[in-house]
Amino acid sequence: MTQTLARPVADLIEAFSRLPGIGPKTASRLTFYLLREPEGLALSLAEALKALSTGTVLCERCFNVAEQSPCPICVDPTRDQEVICVVEEPLDVLAVERTGAYRGVYHVLHGALSPIDGIYPEKLRIAELVERVRGAAPREVILATNPSLEGENTAAYIHQQLQHASVSVTRLARGLPVGGDLEYTDEVTLSRALEGRRAM
Repeated sequence: MTQTLARPVADLIEAFSRLPGIGPKTASRLTFYLLREPEGLALSLAEALKALSTGTVLCERCFNVAEQSPCPICVDPTRDQEVICVVEEPLDVLAVERTGAYRGVYHVLHGALSPIDGIYPEKLRIAELVERVRGAAPREVILATNPSLEGENTAAYIHQQLQHASVSVTRLARGLPVGGDLEYTDEVTLSRALEGRRAM
C-alpha cells in the first residue's frame, strides 16, 4: 500500500498523539497547522522543546523543575524553610504560588500512589522527603496532594512514614473538590484550604 503522508508529517502526528489529552484528530490538526504556518512557529516550537530538555533540571532539594539547582524558592532567604508543602506535580507549585498565601518551601513527588497503574512509593520522591525531614527537622509538613483516591492514599502513606519524626503533619482543609486537581483550583478556594489545614 502506498504511504499517503510524508514521513516527517506522519512522525509528528504520532509524536503529538502520544501527549496526554491529544488524540489522532487533534494531533493531525496541530501538525497541519504547523505545516502551513508561515511565521516560523514550527521552528520556534522546536527550539522551545530543545530548551525544555537541555535548559531545565530538577531541584536537588524539592524536585521542582527549575533552571538551576537548588531552585530560587529553596534558596530564597525570605521563605520559611521550616514549613514544607508536599505536592504531586510541578504544576501544583504554580497553583499554590498564585494564591500568595504560602511562604514556605516545597517538595514535589512527581505523581501519586496508584498500584493499579504501577506507581508504587519507590517511583515517587517519598524516600527523599522522609530523608529531608529527618535531616532538616522542619516544624511542619503540609500534605497538599490532590483530594482524589490516589492523593488521599499518598497522603496517608506519607503520614505513616513520618510518624516517628518530630514534625507536625497537616493536610489541606476540605473545600477542595474531591476528585479535582490543584492546578485547576481557583486562588480563593486554595487560599482557604491552606489557611484551614488540619493535623492528620
